[in-house]
Amino acid sequence: MRYMLRSLLLLSGTLSCSQIYSNATPVLSTPAINEKIDSIVIIKNTRQMSVFHKGRLLKSYRVCLGPQPIGAKHFKGDGKTPEGLYYINGKNPGSHYHKALAVSYPSPGDMKYAAAHGLPAGGDIKIHGLPNGFGKDGQDDVKDDWTLGCIALTDEAIDEVYNHAAVGTRVNILP
Repeated sequence: MRYMLRSLLLLSGTLSCSQIYSNATPVLSTPAINEKIDSIVIIKNTRQMSVFHKGRLLKSYRVCLGPQPIGAKHFKGDGKTPEGLYYINGKNPGSHYHKALAVSYPSPGDMKYAAAHGLPAGGDIKIHGLPNGFGKDGQDDVKDDWTLGCIALTDEAIDEVYNHAAVGTRVNILP
């Protein structure tokens, strides 16, 4: 675990989400994935998602988040991306956002926290691509942290992750 976190920190860069889409390079490392993804780690403050197979880094991608990226998601409509350990609990090839991997938010702990505050926890958190019909020509118009709390990738990147991640894949979302 320590090795994985050190590797992730070394790979962190300085591009913003808008630069991800205006530059033609949606990934930090370029080799194609040829193995099953068994774990996904998202580091919110560096806007980075890394995918692993048996503890070995396969690839890292730049991501965009919700408009309130600091802090964990607690309530429906708060614009935050969750933090914690989740898993992929569904795949949708016909999503409104190209393709989507459903994330198991809210956890029982998330629901308990929200209920204690008398508010709904929300849900429908996904790792997804761009809105359908957006096209490559429109990628320059994507702004920083434009989702409602989801994790967004380019269509090319979500295609690759979608094809190699299965329902049950662990997703660890870190601050």
